[in-house]
Amino acid sequence: VEEGADLLDVGGESTRPGARPVGADDERRRILPVIEGLAARGQVPISGGTYKASIADLALRAGASIVNDISGLRYEPELASVVASHGAAVVLMHTRGRSLDMYQEAVYNDVVDEVLDELRASVAFATGAGIRKQSVLVDPGLGFAKEASHTYEALARLGEFGDLGHPVVVGPSRKAFLTRPLGKDVPAVERDWLSSAAVTAAVLAGAHIVRVHAVRQMSQVARVADEIRKYHREH
Repeated sequence: VEEGADLLDVGGESTRPGARPVGADDERRRILPVIEGLAARGQVPISGGTYKASIADLALRAGASIVNDISGLRYEPELASVVASHGAAVVLMHTRGRSLDMYQEAVYNDVVDEVLDELRASVAFATGAGIRKQSVLVDPGLGFAKEASHTYEALARLGEFGDLGHPVVVGPSRKAFLTRPLGKDVPAVERDWLSSAAVTAAVLAGAHIVRVHAVRQMSQVARVADEIRKYHREH
């Protein structure tokens, strides 16, 4: 928060491609003390990153006001009613399959059109379950069930996601797709320069929230990009 974060996202299970699932008990032990401690400080809103309905309920009771669901309500649809019952917000991210097999699902004719269609379905399900329209955010899921080329296209055409009528969340930070132009792998902790390019592109294209690791540096990047965007004119 001191370095510029306006929102904190607390997750207890890695969902990156190839990651193995974590049981609900382990996830609960990992995130609830953190959410409770942060909520007691009351500095910024807290998001609980989970796709499990039971964990989402506990996270919201502990002080979170947002649930960040990487599955777009597809893994545990009952999570929607949990969010609605708390009057909370939800981030609906796009993915296909599970972490261990998501790249097998990375087949698209037009990645942006198909992701938009699938996000529309998630939004419709969320609002149908009672989540307020103004409490729904969408995330194209950069790197999730997408090859690098798919992710770059989604990022390049990010402005189209604004047509959904919901705030757009983007999480490019330190992801593997960033290394493709270099032709070699770069350790995740050394990808912040690469991340800054993607964060800039996302903000210029209209992203409302960017999820990052290097908060101090990326908050500066985002603020400069946001200032540039103020002067953008459509031609």
